[in-house]
Amino acid sequence: MGDSVEDGSRRDDQGAGMRIGIIGSGHIGGTLTRRFTALGHDVTVSNSRGPQTLRALAGETGAETATVEEAVRGADVVVVAVPLMGVPDLPGDGLFAGKLVVDADNYYPDRDGDIPELMDGTASSRWTAEHLRGARLVKAFNTIQAQHLLENGRPAGAPDRIALPVAGDDPEAKRTVMELVDALGFDPVDGGSLDDSWRQEPGTPVYLADRDADGVRQALAEARR
Repeated sequence: MGDSVEDGSRRDDQGAGMRIGIIGSGHIGGTLTRRFTALGHDVTVSNSRGPQTLRALAGETGAETATVEEAVRGADVVVVAVPLMGVPDLPGDGLFAGKLVVDADNYYPDRDGDIPELMDGTASSRWTAEHLRGARLVKAFNTIQAQHLLENGRPAGAPDRIALPVAGDDPEAKRTVMELVDALGFDPVDGGSLDDSWRQEPGTPVYLADRDADGVRQALAEARR
């Protein structure tokens, strides 16, 4: 287990203190573990290999480690950052029902294989929402390189502040995620509904582009299937 993150010196004034469960400890999951703990959030990280494989990350960040089920049950916000092909293997039985879930995944056919619904044009977040029954799903953090997410956050109003699109069907859930994006040092841009989230998937103008807010809005508008 990592050390507690209740120390007030670890907190700031931008919404610190949420309980955030992270599923996945790779590039994006590990980076968000680092960033959210630095903001003072109470982070629990999990992966498919078990808590014993997360000791180094916990020791570095102060995050707690847990099983996937434990990370979800105790969280105000859950981040899913796993290979998309692993989504159907996440626990069911209503575990995600009512939970605010941030989908940071991308569909890469060479890695994830042929998924007919996605090949036919369904947005990957809509497909994910169908597997995580009852989740209040929001698409975010899938358009930026992990290193840039770690290092390139800037204060509000900075001329070089990168913007990130945030898509979802639940206005309150989307607003919460947009506040988290802002606290991390990025301008949140409303990306529309989950069905619109294909506009921020790999191969679109916004993907890995590191644009400002106006640039992200333009890129979303210019996206073509």
